[in-house]
Amino acid sequence: MAAVKALLRLLSLLFHLLLTLFLVGVSAIAMASGRPTVTFGMLPWSGDTLINVVFFSALFGLITVILAILGKLRVLFLLWAIAVAAILVRGYVFTGYRFTPGEVSWAVGLLIGSLIAVLGAWFQMWAVSERKMRY
Repeated sequence: MAAVKALLRLLSLLFHLLLTLFLVGVSAIAMASGRPTVTFGMLPWSGDTLINVVFFSALFGLITVILAILGKLRVLFLLWAIAVAAILVRGYVFTGYRFTPGEVSWAVGLLIGSLIAVLGAWFQMWAVSERKMRY
């Protein structure tokens, strides 16, 4: 069971690290271009507000991932993982979002990945760091 928990913790950190790096990159490019042409239909924002919310949220998420890797403030990582999963479930399931052809598989993958990442973040929060195990 310990190996499964360790694998879920690793997958959770990797999922959120890749997600935050992607979102920071896309939003930074959109900010630098001066014209917000990026749209995420599952999110409730648009235009400049969307770019700013995505950029600063992803930056916060990246910081929480780094802190979780270092074994610090792991509760923030858990809260970040829950927020991401909630936003994805809300955006894809509980709104009038219309999928383009081929997009359903990406959305299902993101939803399942985010829910698994929440479980991994839960285990990450309760993991005993190796520094504390040494006497």
